[in-house]
Amino acid sequence: MTNLLAHQQWHGKIFDGQWIDGGGDTVESLEPATGEVLGVIGTATAADIDRAAHIASAAQPAWAATIGQARASVIRKAAQILEAERAEVERWLIREGGSVPGKAAFEVDLVIAELWEASALPTQPFGHLLPASQEGRTSIGRRVPLGVVGVISPWNFPLLLAMRAVAPALALGNGVVLKPDVQTAISGGAVIAELFTSAGLPEGLLHVLAGDAEPGQALCESPSIAMVSFTGSTAVGRQVGATAGRTLKRVSLELGGNNALIVLDDADLDAASSAGAWGSFLHQGQVCMTAGRHIVLESVADQYLDLLAKRAAVLPVGDPNTGDVALGPLINARQIANVDRIVQGTKAAGAEIRAGGTYEGLFYQPTVLAGVTSDMPAFREEIFGPVAPVVIVKDEDEAVRSANDSEYGLVAAIQTGSVERGERIADRLRTGIVHINDQTLNNDAYAPFGGTGASGNGARFGTQSSWDEFTTWQWRTSRPAAQTFPF
Repeated sequence: MTNLLAHQQWHGKIFDGQWIDGGGDTVESLEPATGEVLGVIGTATAADIDRAAHIASAAQPAWAATIGQARASVIRKAAQILEAERAEVERWLIREGGSVPGKAAFEVDLVIAELWEASALPTQPFGHLLPASQEGRTSIGRRVPLGVVGVISPWNFPLLLAMRAVAPALALGNGVVLKPDVQTAISGGAVIAELFTSAGLPEGLLHVLAGDAEPGQALCESPSIAMVSFTGSTAVGRQVGATAGRTLKRVSLELGGNNALIVLDDADLDAASSAGAWGSFLHQGQVCMTAGRHIVLESVADQYLDLLAKRAAVLPVGDPNTGDVALGPLINARQIANVDRIVQGTKAAGAEIRAGGTYEGLFYQPTVLAGVTSDMPAFREEIFGPVAPVVIVKDEDEAVRSANDSEYGLVAAIQTGSVERGERIADRLRTGIVHINDQTLNNDAYAPFGGTGASGNGARFGTQSSWDEFTTWQWRTSRPAAQTFPF
């Protein structure tokens, strides 16, 4: 990159305020579309995590004492640098993560919004003047930083899903140790390190250490880490929650989803099928908010299926760096194998493939499955691939039961000609997010974001939620002079 990464100081390194050798192996960053090596990153060991946490702990008190305007200025500067360097950042997202250009641009837009929203936090009121219970005593409740926040981020939206925790945590006076996924450790790690270094963040507050299970475990166990913010699979999230809980850390879990798109009999089916295709196929379906189950009333099911399958059949699939495509590659061979296992297992159980169902290399064709029932793999599992399973139901009540028939509870969407009807259904859905006459993939930096059940432990992200996540209350009282007591 022209300014951020062109110097290659990150090559084979981890970031501890400066780029240094990590204790782990070096790992090649591969372009999933071609297999080309894009760069080499260093990985961290448990000892690296422990050292970084101690350095951040030592640096954090001075940062917390820095006036809010100065902290806000650093965050704003990072947003301005990203805006100036966005073309190269988008190119990394395309090549390292398999994003199509539109998705990469959308992700950068979202990250810039996250930075601007975070920059407003340090100058907001951070406490309350409480009623005095005794004459002459001043009583206040004030928000104070937690200390050092550990962030474990995934590969699918690597820059956004790291920054939505890193930026507010820093803005509110914390230090941060970030562990990005090794598959996108440049676009989701090195970019962040260079952004904040260029923005003037004091050294020692931010650490970027890629790696797999060992450094992740160390983050959860370190006594110097006050909180762990994890975004990833439900299976790993359960382990993170259990490990962090043993050390009484605060833990934020934003996990998987098996999200329902409900299509009612009064819906605009052309718009609904467009929402369904976008919701299932954006970024090859590798999004926790993907529409994983299309629940359609039987009176309009045939027409909806026909429209959805036609949309899927004409979507071009290929290398997003060289072609004008709607879908790029899946992230790796393991992911392709899992998607195809679910598709073929669902077909074997009696469903019909109406579009797609094939792949070449890491490129999976957008797939529509008809006749999916609740006992089939495509209904029960989070697919994380470009697959739209269609479930036919008789009426609204069955639609609600089907949508709620999942351990997940992240997001749902409802397509209907009546907002009032949509609102009534939304009241009955067990999800953290509901969109009416929209698709499932929505994100606003200022909105509460998070799910229930196997999708996580609540709305952990969004401007106002950041105060709850990355600070804690301190009650403080004072008197002009000491007083005596009965003994």
